[in-house]
Amino acid sequence: MNRADRYCVIGNPIAHSKSPLIHAAFAAATGQALQYDRCLAPLDGFEATMRGLIDQGYRGANVTVPFKLEAARLATRLAPRAQAAGAVNTLIFADGEIVGDNTDGPGLVADIVRNAGVALQDKRILLLGAGGAARGALLPLLLQNPRQIVIANRTLATAEKLVRDFAAHATKLAVSGFADIEGGFDVVINATSSSLAADVPPIPTSVFHPGTLALDMMYGNKPTVFMDFAASHGAAVRDGLGMLVEQAAEAFALWRGVRPDTAPVLAAMRQPQQ
Repeated sequence: MNRADRYCVIGNPIAHSKSPLIHAAFAAATGQALQYDRCLAPLDGFEATMRGLIDQGYRGANVTVPFKLEAARLATRLAPRAQAAGAVNTLIFADGEIVGDNTDGPGLVADIVRNAGVALQDKRILLLGAGGAARGALLPLLLQNPRQIVIANRTLATAEKLVRDFAAHATKLAVSGFADIEGGFDVVINATSSSLAADVPPIPTSVFHPGTLALDMMYGNKPTVFMDFAASHGAAVRDGLGMLVEQAAEAFALWRGVRPDTAPVLAAMRQPQQ
């Protein structure tokens, strides 16, 4: 029997990661022989950890908080969407190269379009936050040809820099402070970390209307405060679990050349844990 190819997710902390469960399910469903581990890297030891994995024969890795920017700097080659994001969440170790990619944005789009059944073409999208999560989502969202994406952030200058970095798409982009957002939106995406602090960005309730999809990139055992807030103002709500599964499927396809069916895995992860 051939030895299983090895992959892992690198982060700090990492014990909570659901990635090994997801990739084990994908491997079983597609008949791929692989082993997928959690790998805790010291905060000052990402590069040493990554090079150690390469020396041990690992074929690739996912990268999570707080190492996505460092992974982008260390990659010998970046996929266009990772270059646009300035961050890497998927590494491919092959032929002496460290190829960096970013599957977060494609995972978000796949969850909205395929799982939630919401088309993004010609839609007005509100993206809350202008940090790494928003940056990773922006190019894949723009490739769906929305009518407009408004990037709202507490610090306006950060949102303005993000628009400058995507100058080729400037006609589709606008910026706003949280309190100054105008009009309603078809899709509202919370790419801030506010839900970790049980907080909600201070946005007008007028951004929501019946039919709005409000998605929080965070997820937990119960709806986030952002989801509760949006639902109370008429929006349909969604957490970030689907995005997590879809970005994992995109990484799996990059590594193995086969795309797993995400529906059964997402359904299983939605079940209450015993």
